Amino acid sequence: MHTHHSDAEGVTVRKKIWKVFWILAAITALEFVIAFAIGRSSFRNVTFIVMTLVKAGYIVGIFMHLKDEVRSLIMTIILPLVLAVWLIVALLVDGAFYNGGWLYFG
Repeated sequence: MHTHHSDAEGVTVRKKIWKVFWILAAITALEFVIAFAIGRSSFRNVTFIVMTLVKAGYIVGIFMHLKDEVRSLIMTIILPLVLAVWLIVALLVDGAFYNGGWLYFG
């Protein structure tokens, strides 16, 4: 059982890898420009977080082959992740509110 791969398959794979590289490089370059173009603000931080999540999602979709899977499998992976992130954000907000309220009310 020996399989042979043609050069055409290798060219296709390399072309796909270069496409992914250039897309990720463009997003990273845009992040770099935003870092110097926009002063420190919540908008800049949210923009960085969103762009980082876009890059992470693209990497997972391409290199972990998740984009080719059925929707139910994708939701099995994404939904717990979203709920975990929501829990962390909720706990951070609640903790900050409690800390601020504790200092305010003495």
